[in-house]
Amino acid sequence: MFLASDNIAGTAPEIMAALNAVNAGHMPSYGGDPVTAEVTAMIREIFEAPEAAVVLVATGTVANALSCALLCKPWETVFCHRNAHIEEDECGAPEFFIGGGKLTLVDGPHAKMDPDALRRTIAHTGRGGIHNLQRGMVSITNATEAGTVYSPAEVRALTAVARDFGLPVHMDGARFANALVAAGCTPAEMTWKAGVDVLSFGGTKNGCMGVEAVVIFDPARAHEAELRRKRGGHLFSKHRFLAAQMRAYLTDGLWLRLAAHANAMAARLSAGIARVPGATLLHPTDANAVFAAFPRAAHRAAQGAGAYYYLWPFDQSLEGPGEEPLAARLVCSWATTEAEIDTFLSHLG
Repeated sequence: MFLASDNIAGTAPEIMAALNAVNAGHMPSYGGDPVTAEVTAMIREIFEAPEAAVVLVATGTVANALSCALLCKPWETVFCHRNAHIEEDECGAPEFFIGGGKLTLVDGPHAKMDPDALRRTIAHTGRGGIHNLQRGMVSITNATEAGTVYSPAEVRALTAVARDFGLPVHMDGARFANALVAAGCTPAEMTWKAGVDVLSFGGTKNGCMGVEAVVIFDPARAHEAELRRKRGGHLFSKHRFLAAQMRAYLTDGLWLRLAAHANAMAARLSAGIARVPGATLLHPTDANAVFAAFPRAAHRAAQGAGAYYYLWPFDQSLEGPGEEPLAARLVCSWATTEAEIDTFLSHLG
């Protein structure tokens, strides 16, 4: 019963097979291999963006940090939700890669920025001229850190605000596949057609061993992205091992099938928890993460039976009255099974 994160799951068999296959023989290094060229063509086709630049990296942190550095100057700020991943879980990497900069936090329910709050926050920024941090860019996390999903219409509402102030927009799509499946739209509709300039397109959380793609819809920014990747120490010599993962991930819709399975397992888990006496769902279960509060006694029973997940926030204790509810985050992956979910639910009472 492993529900702590989709990061703790292994690598999908198709991805492992692809890595093994590309290991044979020799190929040019640093992205000059034919697999990288094929992946670029695949992503351009999937996103209906024939001129998009594609930069592969190994981690979501650097995908986000490079994206922010590409769109934001050192004296500018990134507008994002206060629960955005770049705020809560990147150890200052965006600010570091920007060479200064700052994150300015915006409110909104269920980890989704409210357009009116975004407008007020942007308008309030930089009013003191050179004495203030300047307006830089907007970053949207989809799926969010609360497991919720922005629809294309919701993305357009935020990018419209950004455009009113002349700001570019980044989308943190570490769980982009989960968001896309949940929204029932095309990759283009969720990104550049909705006003997104740069996407961090995740693979690692959805069955890959370790690969993310920075998809840059404005080709004029492509060369700078290549230079920033190299300068940041994230250009792989044996680049074909990144590209092989992404090629297998995108072949025959594997990325969407893996995400659909994870989402379905989360929906099953969410529905089961909702039936537990004293349980409450804290956020809508749009993608593959469930946030819920249920009695401490149920947590003790589940964890005593070997369930692995996080109390959310972490500083809660299993010691105390059994009927008191404790909040938790439970995340499903491509490898989560129905039996695993049902076994977990059986321990909650």
